[in-house]
Amino acid sequence: MSRRYDSKTTTFSQEGRLYQVEYALEAINNANLTVGLLCDSGVILAADKPISTKLLDTGKINEKLYKLDSHMFCAVAGLTADATVLINMCKLYAQRHRYTYGEAQNVEEHVVQICDLKQSYTQFGGLRPFGVSFLFAGWDRNLGFQLYHTDPSGNYSGWKATAIGHNSQQAQSLLRQEWKEGLTVDEALHLAVKVLTKSMDSTVPKADKLEVGILWKGTSGTMDPMVEMISESKVADILANVAAQSTTKGSEAPHTL
Repeated sequence: MSRRYDSKTTTFSQEGRLYQVEYALEAINNANLTVGLLCDSGVILAADKPISTKLLDTGKINEKLYKLDSHMFCAVAGLTADATVLINMCKLYAQRHRYTYGEAQNVEEHVVQICDLKQSYTQFGGLRPFGVSFLFAGWDRNLGFQLYHTDPSGNYSGWKATAIGHNSQQAQSLLRQEWKEGLTVDEALHLAVKVLTKSMDSTVPKADKLEVGILWKGTSGTMDPMVEMISESKVADILANVAAQSTTKGSEAPHTL
């Protein structure tokens, strides 16, 4: 019976389900793992980056993390081509707001705009839902540091720490155990990498397989937070520290930037 409905993007089944939206969610569940978490002075996003061949020049492309504006960046899980379309729209929304009002766009307002677009693709015939979920990390003067998750249906929710993609349930379980209020930037970076490595299928994770970014004020104490992508060498240092702490059962302090 369900075959009568699962090819229709805008038709409800007898159980009140939109099968194409559910199939889009499956694309996210099969994507590489992505985690996000708030800390005392920033927001961190980290992702397992897919590398299909050693010939790929990973230094020239972003697979999972994208800067949208000086105060906001995102991580994606799902179909990269779909993500590219939405990322371009995100950048357009942010630039248009700056041009019109002379200030950065509020983070939640930005998330609502992109969710409205995603939701419209579940309502009109001839379209299919975007097979991608986002983690948005941002800062504004109203709400400070924020972390949001969006899905293909157009829903969004605010989080203190979350994970999307393959093995996200395991990652969520680790975050529930180890995330706490008031984490420092260094502790949060350590936790993000630890959750990724513990939840990935790879037994020996490498720094070139991870993308890590942070929105924070940095050591210079700038007025407004800025997006910084963590270098591969620093990620390697954090990985080594995570491995050392696993061996010594937490006897060493987390690596500092």
